Order: sequence, then C-alpha cells, then structure tokens
Amino acid sequence: MSGFSPGDLVSFSLGGQQKRGTYITERDGMAVLKLDSGYNIGIAPEGCTLLGQYESLLPAAKEVAQDPSLPRLSIVSTGGTIASRIDYRTGAVTSQFDAADILRAIPGLQDIAQYSTRKISTILSENMTPSLWCDLARAVYEEIRGGVRGVIVTHGTDTMGYTAAALSFMLETPVPVVFVGSQRSADRPSSDNQMNALCSARVGVSDVSGVFLVMHETTSDDRCAILSGTRVRKMHTSRRDAFRSIGAPPIGYVSYPGLEVTLSPGARKRSGGEPVLHDRLDERCALVQFYPGMPPEALGQFSSCKGLVIAGTGLGHVSSGMVPEIRDLIDGGTMVVMTSQCLNGRVCDRVYDTGRDLLKVGVIEGEDMLPETALVKLMWVLGNAGDEEESRALMQRNLRGEYSPRSMVWEAKSRA
Repeated sequence: MSGFSPGDLVSFSLGGQQKRGTYITERDGMAVLKLDSGYNIGIAPEGCTLLGQYESLLPAAKEVAQDPSLPRLSIVSTGGTIASRIDYRTGAVTSQFDAADILRAIPGLQDIAQYSTRKISTILSENMTPSLWCDLARAVYEEIRGGVRGVIVTHGTDTMGYTAAALSFMLETPVPVVFVGSQRSADRPSSDNQMNALCSARVGVSDVSGVFLVMHETTSDDRCAILSGTRVRKMHTSRRDAFRSIGAPPIGYVSYPGLEVTLSPGARKRSGGEPVLHDRLDERCALVQFYPGMPPEALGQFSSCKGLVIAGTGLGHVSSGMVPEIRDLIDGGTMVVMTSQCLNGRVCDRVYDTGRDLLKVGVIEGEDMLPETALVKLMWVLGNAGDEEESRALMQRNLRGEYSPRSMVWEAKSRA
C-alpha cells in the first residue's frame, strides 16, 4: 500500500522532470494521480513523495454576495453539471446545487442575476424517465409561478433533447426555460460548463419566452446557440458543439465573452401572463427504426402500446410486408406515426405505393418532426386528448414549432 490518502498532494518524476498530482486511489499496484491538466496517470507508489495532506489543502469557502437588485433566476437540477468540483476522496466530479457553490465555481454568474436552486434528481441522463419529465415540469411551473424571471435546467447531454421536447409540450411559459449541460467535465481544461452556464443565464434574463437549449455553437469559445426544445438533436458524442437545430434555424445566439443576445425576428417575446401546465403523459408509447430485412412480426411486441412512432426510410417508408402488421396494430387501438430517418425534409407518403398503402391503413404522417420529438409529442397527446379523433388532430397540428408548415430552404450547415 502507498500510505497516501485520497486528496493528498504528491510529487513524482516523469521523463526527467519533477511533476505533481493529487492522489485518488491505488489500482493494480499503481498510485492513480490526477494531474493539474485534469487527466489521470498511474505512477509506482514508491516514486511518489507527499507534499501536503488533503484536509490541509482544502480552500476556505468564500462567501459570494448576491445583488438583490438583479433579476431572479431559478436553477433546477436533474444531475447535469452547471458547476462541479473534484472530490479527491472518491476521484469523482460532483455537481453543486447550492447557489453559493455555483457562484463560487462559475465567476460572472453573480453579475447577471440572483439565484435560487432546486434539485429534482441526481442521475445520469440515460436514466431519465417520463415520470421525471413530469416532476421537472411541475417544479419549473412552480418556480415561474413564484415570480422568477427565468429558469435554468441543468441536465446530462445524452437525453437532454428528449426532456427539452417534453417540457415544450407540457409547459406554456411566459418566460425562458433554458436547458444547459456540459460535454466536458469541469476538471478538464477544455470544459464547456462555464461558457454554457453564463450564456444560459443571459438567455434566462433576456426578452424571450419558450423552452430552449443553450450550448456551444462552434468548437471555439465564441458563441452559444439558442435552440428550440422541439428541434434539437445531439449530433456528436463528445464535441463541445454537439447540438444542432434540425429543420429550422436557431432562435438566436449568445456571444462570448460579451454575452450579447441576438434573437431571430420570429422569436416569441416574454409576456406578463401566467404559465400553464399540462403534465399528463401516456408512457405506453414506443419508437422503432425500420431497417432492410426487418421481420414484420417484430412489430407484434408493440401491440400493447397506445402509440408507436416509426422512423422510416426516405419519405417515410417501410417494406410492403410490414403494412399488414401496421394495420393490425392500428385496428387494435395503437396510434402509429411515421417519421423519417433523414435529418432534413418531411414525410410524404403520397408519392410511392407503399406510402399510399400506409395512409390507407391509418398511419399519421409526422411531417418533418424528429422521431424523438414525435415520440414525446405522442405521449403528451395521448395523455391529454379526449378521444382518438382529437389525438389524430393534435398530432397533425403544429403545437410548439415541432414541425414546419412547409419545407424550408434553410438547412443546418454541414459538418466535417
């Protein structure tokens, strides 16, 4: 055993140079150290020298005064990282929920607003569920009713688009509700959490209303994009500019470090009205992607669903052999919505025979909705509509900008 405790500062020699790191643990006979760069390294314990013990290295917590003359923002957390610190006793990066902790971690926030915080959950975003969407929508609704100028929702990036779409349907808001996350953890020099947080706060006090996602627009630290909650998709696993608006231009941008908000002419302005909550969802819905050779009987597993979204090929197609199975689902009470696997363009099942056959059996065209947005909308529609006729009408109505009334010339710029 090395004799070091988690959090101890140690020095070691590497490549003839003296370096230092923070001891985390011992694994496979090696001391695991976190370097100042944020990366970990394994060093033989006998090559390490103690420089300082963990408890003696803890910085004194500084009080950060909040200006009561600034507008009030609420930070509602689901587990995403708007501010974090390294706990060297575990080696983990832990999220901060207290307003004072957040202000200490992200200098500049206190110049934009005064903050309160509310924690809904502490989960990885792949563990998000529709029931948590409902909890979140209710919490955001209560915060808006409480008089805040805007709400920031911190969220893990992997499923943030789903949750943003869910709140877009469940909440009619007169103020901005801004989702924000971080692609890189706070302990890495390339972390995007500070810029994203500052830009989201600036949008939170701006003259706009709706549900948005604010993240890096480019790989540089030059601006964030303001993206509609029903139009956004994560397009890269790790890049800081992972999120893109699909089928519609961004609502606006926030420059950095100037934090100047520029809104598109069509952006809806904030109002003095009251929020409206529609928090019922029917979770008995599913999303399936068609693929060549997909056995028609595979759809049988969705017979207990009240709604099914199919991501078809091209204009919204599946193999002709699947049409009878889809007809059986619809006859059995399942509402089926067809979307496209293509990221741009809209579904049109009136061009080819298979498409016309799908329409005959009762498939609803999903226009140019993202498949995941269509899934969330279907859950919401089935949870709130009075009957099948109203459900079909709502699915074909543009409620929150989830589809375009007509195909647009604008297209998201291609990426390398």
